[in-house]
Amino acid sequence: MSILDRFSDIIKANVNEVLDKMENPEKMIDQYLRKMNEDLAEVKQSTAGVMAEETRAKRLVDENKAEVDKYAELAKKALVSGNEGDARVFLAKKQELESVGAGLMTAYAAAHENSIKMREMHDKLVSDIEELKSRRNVIKSKVAVAKTQETINKTTAATDRIQGTNNAFERMEQKANRMLDEATAMADLNREPVDEAKALEEKYGKPGDSSVDDELKKLKDELGL
Repeated sequence: MSILDRFSDIIKANVNEVLDKMENPEKMIDQYLRKMNEDLAEVKQSTAGVMAEETRAKRLVDENKAEVDKYAELAKKALVSGNEGDARVFLAKKQELESVGAGLMTAYAAAHENSIKMREMHDKLVSDIEELKSRRNVIKSKVAVAKTQETINKTTAATDRIQGTNNAFERMEQKANRMLDEATAMADLNREPVDEAKALEEKYGKPGDSSVDDELKKLKDELGL
């Protein structure tokens, strides 16, 4: 598998689609960033290799062209000097080099195309990483807010349950109060009426303590009072 085939998924990758597929963005985004940075290190190395190959291919093309130009010039000088045989030798060498040069140009064109594609992949990966980094904090903040809201929702539900329990206790207390009031009223209704005349009779009709009166009179007589 070629380098371009191995990294073709980088070109096709879409950060938004990747984030949408994450079941737990808070945890997975860091894992994905680590993976992307590992890919970037490999892409950098591969891109450098491809660019070096492009440079080498271009250098071979330039060197070949220089040789072709050199033998073309030598052929001219040989003809001017009247050495047609030498000119033929130089032209044959020139044609041989031109044939080699055609292959070198083909190789260079392919290397140049690969270099462009690798550079595109490198630049896109760098851009995706930077975008993901910038969105990581936003995502984590939103997750934190969501967790806080979830906690608030649970607390609210618990508070509602407690309030419901309190209401139930209040209803039971009110019922107990009604029962107590009814029992007190029933006791009042069952109590016999007070005979006021009888009570006054006991107050005024009770005989005094004669023994005390007699002893008091005797003490007064002794004292001459």
